[in-house]
Amino acid sequence: MEIAVNCFKLVEGFPKEQKFGLSLQVTKSGVSIPSNIAEGSSRSSEKHYCHFTEISLGSSYELETQLLISQRVQLGDQFLLKQILTDVSEEQKMIIGFLNKLNH
Repeated sequence: MEIAVNCFKLVEGFPKEQKFGLSLQVTKSGVSIPSNIAEGSSRSSEKHYCHFTEISLGSSYELETQLLISQRVQLGDQFLLKQILTDVSEEQKMIIGFLNKLNH
């Protein structure tokens, strides 16, 4: 959830014309990561839990791409952006490890 909160903080520094562009995509994918994990945890089967966890992982890669674009065009607080990228990378490792555990 820290990633999602930091995404909202990051886009506060984006230009207003990005409100319905990159800003919206960053916040949506940031929120999608913990939301899909939460939704998956409520499911009654491991298969469904896996499915939602995989969606969460996909959202993390989507967010990473959006952050890299933001970095290249110098949008937002670059220090915060780098921190979120680091956090996303760690989150991806944790999700992959968790998926491996669920699948075995």
